[in-house]
Amino acid sequence: MCDNSTEQDIQRFTEEGGKLNRRQFNQLLALGTLSTVLPQFAVADESIVQQEISVKTPHGSADCLFTAPKTGRHPAVVMWPDIKGRRAAFDLMGQRLAAQGYAVLVVNPFYRDVSGAALPDGVEFPSQEAWQILSPMREKLTQSAVVSDAEAFFAFLDQQSAVDTKRQGALMGYCMSGSFTMFAAAAMPKRIGAIASFHGGGLATDKPDSPHHTIIESDALALHAIAENDNERSPQMQPMLKEAYQAAGLTAHIEVYPDTLHGWTPPDSKVYNEKQAERVWQQTLALFKQAL
Repeated sequence: MCDNSTEQDIQRFTEEGGKLNRRQFNQLLALGTLSTVLPQFAVADESIVQQEISVKTPHGSADCLFTAPKTGRHPAVVMWPDIKGRRAAFDLMGQRLAAQGYAVLVVNPFYRDVSGAALPDGVEFPSQEAWQILSPMREKLTQSAVVSDAEAFFAFLDQQSAVDTKRQGALMGYCMSGSFTMFAAAAMPKRIGAIASFHGGGLATDKPDSPHHTIIESDALALHAIAENDNERSPQMQPMLKEAYQAAGLTAHIEVYPDTLHGWTPPDSKVYNEKQAERVWQQTLALFKQAL
């Protein structure tokens, strides 16, 4: 999970020759040369539509990207980004998923406080300045707030002609939003057929409000991709998750991915692990194909 130890791990990784940072990623994307570095993100624009939209919720209006195949009706997927918020990397991931046959809503989790980028230009993550900006916004995303947002997001999706409402939907969450997928799946068991969380923190703890206690109320197949350093700090999380899913009679793939640090899946992350990110991407597609 994101904390001071995560910051130290990222710093060490960067000093040892880490991958693209957020600024470099955006520069390559703007120049149209990102696919030369990461060819898997070369999405054929002619195959999908994409639109900046505003989704009304009980708490305001959330700025989101809606993207889907140009023709047909498809399962709906809500993609929550990590604590750095919605940005180009997640929009691109949403487009990539849409090209695989899904109607995807990439959401701004911090819309209560800010529209667009959560971090101003020039503010790097992790840093004390970034934490001072993000932490107050993150504190507002309680379980009830997350569920309210998820219900509003699916209310929007279910009104779109590209969405097949006869098929169940899915949720994707990264870092802080890994737990969001669990909260929403438990609150919407008839609508959510699959969840996937990536380096989610605090998914199973000894606290009474631990997210894993909601699994019994869910009906979703699950994938939980755990970073190696997260597992070292919270070794109890994986077995606790497995026990909870077994008790609920639900199928779940829960794996610790070797040589990964917290934040290893978004392509603009300083600790992006392309090999493992691509592996878990294919596992996610297989999960959605099975469940939706």
